[in-house]
Amino acid sequence: MSAVLANLRQNPWRLLLAINAAVIVGVFVHKIQLPPYVPYIHLLVDYHFGFIKRALIGAIVALFTDKVPVWLVFALGGATWLVTLGLYARLFQKTFGFAARTLPLFVFIAGSPFFLKNFMHTLGHFDIYGCALAIILLLMPAGSLLFVATAALFSIILVLIHHIHLLMYVPTIITIVVIRHYLAHGVTRTNVAFGLVALLCVSALFFAAQFLGTMPIPEADFVAYLKTRMADPARTDLLQFAYIWYQPLAKEVSDTWRRLPHNILGVPVFALLIWLHTPLWRYFASLIGALANDMHRRLVIAALIGISLAYLVMFAMVFDYSRWISNWAVCMFLILHAVKMLPAKYNAPLIALEDRKTNIFGLILTLIPRVGIVRPF
Repeated sequence: MSAVLANLRQNPWRLLLAINAAVIVGVFVHKIQLPPYVPYIHLLVDYHFGFIKRALIGAIVALFTDKVPVWLVFALGGATWLVTLGLYARLFQKTFGFAARTLPLFVFIAGSPFFLKNFMHTLGHFDIYGCALAIILLLMPAGSLLFVATAALFSIILVLIHHIHLLMYVPTIITIVVIRHYLAHGVTRTNVAFGLVALLCVSALFFAAQFLGTMPIPEADFVAYLKTRMADPARTDLLQFAYIWYQPLAKEVSDTWRRLPHNILGVPVFALLIWLHTPLWRYFASLIGALANDMHRRLVIAALIGISLAYLVMFAMVFDYSRWISNWAVCMFLILHAVKMLPAKYNAPLIALEDRKTNIFGLILTLIPRVGIVRPF
């Protein structure tokens, strides 16, 4: 028995993986007991009144059913979560492989409270779609313009799901395209022009959604229509967020700054959670330092700064801080995989298996069930 305990202290990573699985089940059980306010109303809103923002998922749901039950939020969200888990497992296998020496890295990423556990807590929200589509781009061949076109299509889909994806996952998708296509296969006049046109189209769609995608009818009529789409129209409590289809950008920014003194109190907690990932960040820095091409290194660093600045803009505009910081971390995880695909002059050392401090950090992160939506936990 003492030998088993000693082995667990030295190499606890399989146990931590099992604990993470149990924590995820617990988060799911807790989640299905909560009212699905925003995720549910997103399944009701479609293009019945013309082009509006945040309506793509509801429009797709409308193709299959006239009445939307509440359980569909959990079914659709759960299916998306499982697909994302499968995609990430395949990505990790492709990039690093599953072995004892890579298990700490997998636990720090897949078991991070920023990642799959928080996506389970935000089940039904739109964030996970950006992550899933970015992972697909990391898995698919990147040598032709079809890859750039697919990235543009994914970006368009994300902006139609919610225009804030232009700041949340589109910068990461752009970085993946630059790393996997332009840096790996070369820059030509054709692929640069194609990429710029694609970027212009995505940007134009964002501005259309942001400034022209407001619901064109009175809110009372909008709510009345939503009730016709509900399986249980008596659940009017599920429609309390209908106002967001009428709220201008200035009002969103005003609300965010009004809540800022209270929400900013969570920043030290976010900083602590980021610090607990120190072994992962050190490995990421080693990957960047090991790149064979100095220009690649500079471009990766510039991309990380650009992605972070996009999230800083989001912090100033919308107050769901726990979600934003979690998705920022997920973007860092995905870029780590992209960087690993670039030519390197040496293999960066993986996270140590038996380092005591690393083991403690891994245990703490494993036991944290999620980060939250607005405020920490």
